[in-house]
Amino acid sequence: MEGFIQVVTTTAQKEDAERIAQSLVERRLAACVQILGPVTSVYRWKGRIETAGEWLCLVKSRAELFGAIEQAIRALHPYETPEILAVPVADGSRAYLDWLREETAAPCEA
Repeated sequence: MEGFIQVVTTTAQKEDAERIAQSLVERRLAACVQILGPVTSVYRWKGRIETAGEWLCLVKSRAELFGAIEQAIRALHPYETPEILAVPVADGSRAYLDWLREETAAPCEA
C-alpha cells in the first residue's frame, strides 16, 4: 500500500482551524480536514504546566505531501511551535483511499 497519513494539529481559535483546513483542501494537500472541539489540552510550555481549550484538526493526505503540509500549516498557524504530527495509515477501505489519492493527485501552490 502506498503511504497515506493523518496529520494532527491544534489551534486556539476555531477560525484558525477553519482557515488551515480550507487552505489545505483548496491546495489539494489534503482530501479532507476534520475539525473537532473544543478539546482540552494539558501541556508543559516554557517550564509551566498549561491548560487550554483548543480545536483539533485531522488532516487526511498522502505521506509524500507531508513537507508541503507542514510548510502550509506553519505559514498559517499563530502558535510559535504548533503541533504538526503525521501518523501513518496502516490500512483503510479501498474506496476511501482511492478517493483520497484522487483528491490529492495534483497539489497546487499557495
